[in-house]
Amino acid sequence: MKIYISILLTAILTENFVLSKFLGICPFLGVSKKLNTAVGMSTAVIFVMALSTAVTYPINKYILKTDYAYLQTIVFILVIAALVQLVEITLKKFIPALYNALGIYLPLITTNCAVLGVVLLNITKELNFAQSMFNAVGGGLGFMVAMVMFSGVRERLESCDIPKSLQGLPIVLIAASLVSVSFLGFTGLVDGMFG
Repeated sequence: MKIYISILLTAILTENFVLSKFLGICPFLGVSKKLNTAVGMSTAVIFVMALSTAVTYPINKYILKTDYAYLQTIVFILVIAALVQLVEITLKKFIPALYNALGIYLPLITTNCAVLGVVLLNITKELNFAQSMFNAVGGGLGFMVAMVMFSGVRERLESCDIPKSLQGLPIVLIAASLVSVSFLGFTGLVDGMFG
């Protein structure tokens, strides 16, 4: 059980896809203006990460790994694109307000490097199916932590008196880098807990 908790905490804190690996920056910067859209996007990303891991793991293990490993990236992107379409259709039908709030960023989950990154990282680390699922869910939860934290920072920035030369994207990038640096404090935490 320790290994699963370790994988989960590592994915959320020390190897956070957004703040440590810098994957998934487009939705991180684009959708983090409001808390509700940040949570909605994060929930969709968690769902897509978990589902894409569940679908790609057996495809890779039983079909691609033997003779067709060179097709991994192409097949994984196709699977992720299909799953994102499923999420998009579901949100449009059942939660149209969130669908409209996410706008162009919802289809961009297909090209979200964090989703592809978790699938490829599971293979690189040679994780079994259960470990891969924990890594995927942890990666999605880490994405959510980063999005929620940064949406809070961005909402606070709106009420601040920011110098004209830093308004807009410059202050957003500075704030993102400070949030990212704050996660360096978690380095070694998981190893210290279970090592």
